[in-house]
Amino acid sequence: MARFTARNHSEAVVPTDRATIWKVLTDPALVARLTPLLEDITAEGEYWTWRLSRIPVLSTSIAPQFTERMTFAEPERIVFTHEPPSGSRERAGAEGRYDLVEVADDPGSTHLTIDLQITVDLPLPRASGPAVRTVMKQVVARMGDRFADNLYDHLGLEKG
Repeated sequence: MARFTARNHSEAVVPTDRATIWKVLTDPALVARLTPLLEDITAEGEYWTWRLSRIPVLSTSIAPQFTERMTFAEPERIVFTHEPPSGSRERAGAEGRYDLVEVADDPGSTHLTIDLQITVDLPLPRASGPAVRTVMKQVVARMGDRFADNLYDHLGLEKG
């Protein structure tokens, strides 16, 4: 088993108010519906368990499930930290945050920053790291792009 990590950072000015985006990002069922490859999210208090679809990675595939501790600082920040239930081992996890900032010179718009890092343990040799990280980065970037498209559709907004 080898551990592989990919990071994605994205920013956009979304032409809607921060409270509206906050409501979306704090609704686990809606986040699951808007995020491609995400089957569902089960929320139990501050813990959200994310279940992804099967994702092919080189000669193997994974269907990760991981538990995140969600820390909410309404209305400006959501931080998530991988924290599996006591006694369990999860082969995947994420660390990251959403930052929502009102745009001073564009009332009613929100500067949204999403920064996340995903780590997975795979039954592949460490030497396959560059190829695995490339695939992971591409998958995470596509997920982010599709999430943005779905968010705009959900909010009834036209993309840029």
